[in-house]
Amino acid sequence: MQLVLLTALGVGGATIFGAILGFLFKGISHKFSDTILGFAAGVMLSAAVFGLVLPSVERGGKFAIPVTVVGIFCGALVLNVIDRMVPHLHSLVGAEQENHPGSAERINKIMLFVLAIAIHNFPEGLAAGVGFGSGNNAEALTIAGAIALQNIPEGMVIIIPMLSSGINKRTTFLAAAATGVIEILGTLIGYFAVTVSTAILPFALAFAGGTMLYIISDEIIPETHSHGNERGATYALLVGFCLMLAVDYYIG
Repeated sequence: MQLVLLTALGVGGATIFGAILGFLFKGISHKFSDTILGFAAGVMLSAAVFGLVLPSVERGGKFAIPVTVVGIFCGALVLNVIDRMVPHLHSLVGAEQENHPGSAERINKIMLFVLAIAIHNFPEGLAAGVGFGSGNNAEALTIAGAIALQNIPEGMVIIIPMLSSGINKRTTFLAAAATGVIEILGTLIGYFAVTVSTAILPFALAFAGGTMLYIISDEIIPETHSHGNERGATYALLVGFCLMLAVDYYIG
């Protein structure tokens, strides 16, 4: 349990760490950000496949494939519904940088922005927590590490629209920290859910894998390909995937 708690703090803390870096390096280039996000996507892809989807198949018994497939699509559909309710990260950033609305409208957009990030972070936390339910701590830490790696550049991006809208640094940091706290809660809930009932573990693993695959395809890859740096981001994704493949083979 102590390891799970420390991991939850690490996953959520990565967003806060990224926000701090955002304050220090406001002029970070799109090329650098896209490369880091591409690498993170590769790490997450490997973690989703080898740490969540394949263990779901291994533990699913004679209905392994149907349970895993349904779990993956359920995870993706949940995030699809969320995306219809709240805007995407890159859409919000672009809107805040291009528009300068009045005070009330600006505050509303900021609150929507924070809510969107928090909602998207919750399933990531669930994925990290569910990973520990498999009993393979090495795989679980790999999954959590992949999510945390992706959270660092995301945390850097979070502060951009808030600072550009005139929100003070203290409020901006607290808002970014709140999105990290949501991820900590998601990690703990995911862990306790599968430990209370191991019968749901195959579905829960697949569901968590589906959420990660959806985030990679729907959020991260489009973001890394929207500034003309798609080739570098693609190779960074492959490097991240192959690195975690090697780690899983030699250490896992």
